[in-house]
Amino acid sequence: MNAFVKQLSHYPTFEIVFLRAIGSLILATIYIISKGIPILGNSHKLLILRAFSGLAAMSLFFMSLQYLPVGTAVSIRYLAPIYAAIFAVILLKEKLLPIQWLLFLFAFSGVLVLKGFDHDLDSTGLLLVLSASVFSGLVYVLIRKIGKKDHPMIVVNYFMFISTIVSGFLSFNVWIQPTGFDWLLLLSLGIFGFFGQVFMTIAFQIAKTNLVAPLKYIEVLFTILIGVTWFGDLYSFWSLMGILMIIAALVANVIIGKR
Repeated sequence: MNAFVKQLSHYPTFEIVFLRAIGSLILATIYIISKGIPILGNSHKLLILRAFSGLAAMSLFFMSLQYLPVGTAVSIRYLAPIYAAIFAVILLKEKLLPIQWLLFLFAFSGVLVLKGFDHDLDSTGLLLVLSASVFSGLVYVLIRKIGKKDHPMIVVNYFMFISTIVSGFLSFNVWIQPTGFDWLLLLSLGIFGFFGQVFMTIAFQIAKTNLVAPLKYIEVLFTILIGVTWFGDLYSFWSLMGILMIIAALVANVIIGKR
């Protein structure tokens, strides 16, 4: 999905968000109705807050792909587990070990290495993706807060419904009519995004935030490979070092958290 969004970055951001959201909305609604699940859910305020936080995270990330290599953008966005862990301490009263705070500091140092030594890294893109990671961190914790009070598909459906309405309104005056193969790419975003959202939601509902969130970093490896082979992205030694620092810190956090 990340690669397709990068490929389609010549379209307005909210048009991409709209087509990504409406596809998932259709799939989620069909599933909910077929299973007889109450579509309005139970935790209405939390579901709405999660939806708007997710919309902000998704939109800011899609915008950042206009400025950054896809692998770099994904790497920095997944500072989100750090923010998720901090939000979890504040909102969910979860506990972190002192060494976990040191690991988070090490991960942030990876961003400084990326920006400090890779002078081609766009500052606008960096600011956008850092903002996206904050909202993503909040999303993780809100899903954990909702817990098992609502079916995972309801959580996804709220997100997609609000994203469809808001992005549809914001893209109305800037819409560019897709042509040819772009239609297939745009419509596929909803399918890939739907299954990604469902599995992520289930994971955060049944396990601690600070254990599940870092596992999303596996996506970085796949996306870097796609960026290099598809888009011809080039990574300097310092870029790869910064990315490695971020991944290493979060993987170490997973191991320590489990212990």
